[in-house]
Amino acid sequence: MLNSSPSPHVAIVGAGPGGLASAMLLAREGIPVTIFEREPAVGGRTRTIHAPGGYKFDIGPTFFLYPRVLKDIFEACGEQLEDHVELKRLDPQYHLVFEGGGDIRATYDLDRLEQEIARLAPADAKNVRRFLDDNREKLEAFRPVLEQAFSSPADLFSPAMIAALPKLRPFSSVDGDLKRYFADPRVRLAFSFQTKYLGMSPFQCPSLFTILSFLEYEHGVFHPMGGCGAVSDAMANVARKMGVDIRLNTPVDRILYENGEAVGLEASGERFAAGSVVVNGDFGHAMRQLVPEEMRPRWTNKKLDRAKISCSTFMLYLGIEGDLGDLAHHTILLSKEYERNIHEITNGILPEEPSIYVHHAGVTDPSLAPKGHASLYVLVPVPNLRCDVDWEREAPRYRRIALERLKVLGLTDIESRIRYERVVTPRGWEDDFAVFEGATFNLAHNLTQMLYFRPHNRFGRNVYLVGGGTHPGSGLPVIYEGARITTRLLLEDRERRKIGNDRPEPVVAPVGEAAV
Repeated sequence: MLNSSPSPHVAIVGAGPGGLASAMLLAREGIPVTIFEREPAVGGRTRTIHAPGGYKFDIGPTFFLYPRVLKDIFEACGEQLEDHVELKRLDPQYHLVFEGGGDIRATYDLDRLEQEIARLAPADAKNVRRFLDDNREKLEAFRPVLEQAFSSPADLFSPAMIAALPKLRPFSSVDGDLKRYFADPRVRLAFSFQTKYLGMSPFQCPSLFTILSFLEYEHGVFHPMGGCGAVSDAMANVARKMGVDIRLNTPVDRILYENGEAVGLEASGERFAAGSVVVNGDFGHAMRQLVPEEMRPRWTNKKLDRAKISCSTFMLYLGIEGDLGDLAHHTILLSKEYERNIHEITNGILPEEPSIYVHHAGVTDPSLAPKGHASLYVLVPVPNLRCDVDWEREAPRYRRIALERLKVLGLTDIESRIRYERVVTPRGWEDDFAVFEGATFNLAHNLTQMLYFRPHNRFGRNVYLVGGGTHPGSGLPVIYEGARITTRLLLEDRERRKIGNDRPEPVVAPVGEAAV
């Protein structure tokens, strides 16, 4: 036994965005917090790596969206986000290139945006403001839902949920919903490719997520100067200032349980007593490694194996010598056969002419590469590891395909100018970054894996979740909101214990499954 009485400490597994935000909010309440991070730096996949030759790359997220939630967290801790990191709003936000013809330089300047769309589809341009107005109302209706915890089926019938339902059109897809505004499929893609942030298809993703493109136009797409890791570093600095102990290079082996409740964890062979444990790791990976199966009856190994998960990504991180012409900060090449590509990825087939996303942050931030050089991040959506792809064999071939696709964007002589290169395949995401099945965007956000049906923020006795795999879902601002939900639940539970009204949470089976 670790202790006969509960420890006042909170142990957080992982110094990703959710773990750091939770640590800040808990430290604000005077609670002793220790974060255990297996990597030598904070941030998880939201960190910026330094590569040989002076190149810097964001590993995962490459921009910052809707900073309001994180600003609120900093202010709650007596700090101002802008005092710690410079967020530069991009204009244009990104350059969309349609291989079938045409392009859009997306901007939050609505007059210019209408002009850009009018070049492709004059009739559609007239509906841009109506789309934004409707989604402004949708976000306002849904925000209270995103901010609430979903701990029981009754929460699906909360006043906030009932008020939001008329705006949600739950049985329509993003693309289907956009047809009410835009006839040209290219214009619909301009307002729906953002579902890829969730690793989902706009033809399958619930129509709620039209709010993603609205958020970009209404609230901006930002580049943190120095890379997205600068935000994680700023959070860690504030957390340390507030007394949080961040232990790097310290992987957690398992969560320790006594009499059905968590009492601490084991890290690098040592035991650490904690009254509460917050898990900020890739959900599928963390559950199998850290939590005994009997402690997660709603998410057994069998359930994890059949859960719907996102696609994966094939990554190139390239240090390039010389100029990249007029390549934008963010460029998305949408293939001629975009819908077929999506179908192929969903069905485990590697597209031969894939869509790609290219990040060239040096346009905005020269600190990311030496003078006369550029750091280039190339992302290709591909199937996850549940599909039968031999990445050891396919990686060299798919690298050639990715470089060929760059030629469509005018980058015809890239290969001869590569001075640094790192390739990450779906296998690499799992092996090197502990991503379950290489699904880089975590659990899918289909209707049966959202809200109450997503892993709960309160995950058993004294265990809590934060991150893309729990409610409210993936994406940095949503993860920060999840940290607020998780810390609120943790504090409420501690208060109940303090006044002697500590009742275990009921174990409720998902709809359609037997209760445990």
